Amino acid sequence: MKETMSPMMSGRSNRNSRFNDFDFETNAINRRTDTLVYALGGLGEIGKNMYCFEHDDEIIIVDCGVLFPEDDLLGIDYVIPDFSYLIKNQAKIKALIITHGHEDHIGAIPFLLKAIRLKQIHAPRFAKALIEKKLDEHHLSRSCKIVEIDSESRIATDHFTVGFFNTVHSIPDSLGVLVNTPNGRVIETGDFRFDMTPIGVNSDYQKMAYLGQIGITLLMSDSTNSGIEGSSISEKIVASAILDQMRRTPGRLLVSTFASNVLRLNQILEAAVLCNRKIAVFGRSMENVVDIGRRLGVITIPEESFISGNELNTLPLNRICIVCTGSQGEPMAALSRIANGTHRFLKIIPGDTVLFSSNPIPGNGVSVSAVINQLTRVGANVVTNSPLTSFHTTGHAPVEEQKLMLNLVKPKYFMPVHGEYKMLVQHSATAQETGVKKDHCLICSNGDIVVMRNEECFIANERIEADAIYVDGNDASGLSTSVIKDRQILAGNGLVAVIVTIDSRYNKILCRPNIVSRGFVYIKDSQTLLKEAEMVVYDALKRKMMQRTTFGELKNCIRTSLEPFLFQRTNRNPIVIPVILNQKAAIAEIQAKAAEKNRSF
Repeated sequence: MKETMSPMMSGRSNRNSRFNDFDFETNAINRRTDTLVYALGGLGEIGKNMYCFEHDDEIIIVDCGVLFPEDDLLGIDYVIPDFSYLIKNQAKIKALIITHGHEDHIGAIPFLLKAIRLKQIHAPRFAKALIEKKLDEHHLSRSCKIVEIDSESRIATDHFTVGFFNTVHSIPDSLGVLVNTPNGRVIETGDFRFDMTPIGVNSDYQKMAYLGQIGITLLMSDSTNSGIEGSSISEKIVASAILDQMRRTPGRLLVSTFASNVLRLNQILEAAVLCNRKIAVFGRSMENVVDIGRRLGVITIPEESFISGNELNTLPLNRICIVCTGSQGEPMAALSRIANGTHRFLKIIPGDTVLFSSNPIPGNGVSVSAVINQLTRVGANVVTNSPLTSFHTTGHAPVEEQKLMLNLVKPKYFMPVHGEYKMLVQHSATAQETGVKKDHCLICSNGDIVVMRNEECFIANERIEADAIYVDGNDASGLSTSVIKDRQILAGNGLVAVIVTIDSRYNKILCRPNIVSRGFVYIKDSQTLLKEAEMVVYDALKRKMMQRTTFGELKNCIRTSLEPFLFQRTNRNPIVIPVILNQKAAIAEIQAKAAEKNRSF
């Protein structure tokens, strides 16, 4: 692979008559001449974004993110894409390109690097710094070179030429991606919104409009806010609202926002300096982002404006601004620990003001409400975002801004990405309002293959394996769905352990089985049920052991006899764990026979 300064719009159009030899009705793929577009994550969900472009012997990957688990995924830290297809085809991978530095776009990179070998990752400046920090934490700093890109960068391979354009998002250095292929041009917007008075770099309106004029075959566009009508408010309005609240607050002010929203974070810090307040930062992710932001010049607050936790008690309350994580009600984040009185340096003083410069992500509403209630209970005045306060603006385009992207780019085909299924359908309807034909809107699932052929697109009749991989801790191998299912059963129905003592020499049960329950029934109130269950197992085992059998068959006999009985009596299905104890002399005899058999070999 090589980087080049070739024109952004260069593409290798392949107009041979061979395309006429294929019937679109069959949706069959020719892997030598067709260009394939597919997602390993990001469709039907908000998170683990990973989009791939394949032609012949080359694959270009855009983003590699995680999905943070819902409450029903017990004990799971991350959900990552299934890399199986990429592992099988890693010799084809020519580039991993990152659009911006949010976890749902970069969080799975360490797990990918543990699975395959990559020479380079291409990422914009702020994302590059975040990835370097992440790889250092995973002891992978030397595993891959990270190349910085911007809106003027070009990446060229034998079949692809990739260019970029600036977009506005809630993190600096956010890029949209243009992929020139032998069968047409594709735009993947990354996460975006339009802000007419942005803080930082503005969107490349002229470049997007130019792309629309010369022709885009397929647009893949952010669908997160497809159900939100209108347009978003400007970050400058948010900055003004935060500064006004800072001035009106008589005592100590605590502000919680997304750690990754660096430009918002800088606005909060600048407002604190203007109001002559010293700043204390709490929360590991917030501290990391502030450090990286200051190092890259995105955050320009002088060192003397910051104080440590130990210095909080040395200043008047109206001279302090605390910035912390926890805007989504995360139980271990700084704000939750402050609310519960378990933070090392900080406890709420009656009269403190807590400002949420955020909106709850769908699914987090209950957690956020719990933190707000606890903060109020201990005496804080809690201020949240609303249409009347404007303490937050989204990082994703609502409907009118999605229409603007569609009108600028004017795609022939449209593929909504980065959203739940309902959002994809809503975005598809918006595209049709702007003139995209209904049969040219491709609503896909992870693993579906969009085939590009001679600037036409269709969904193939074959798929790529794209299951979710559940990660507990830092184990990149992931957990099987059976493990998750077991955890869900344990949470809902508990477990029953059946302890049976036998003598395998005589195929005999030495005593009645003993049943131990945890999380299934209250033992003191269920003695009769458990005694009956013991007899059910005992009778089944006696019948089974009248013939020659194995330990595995005995365990299966316990499960098949006990599970229907328990469900019939309690309407619950606990996990049944058989434990078979063999008589000591029988074990010694088995070991002696095994040793003799080994000697004979």
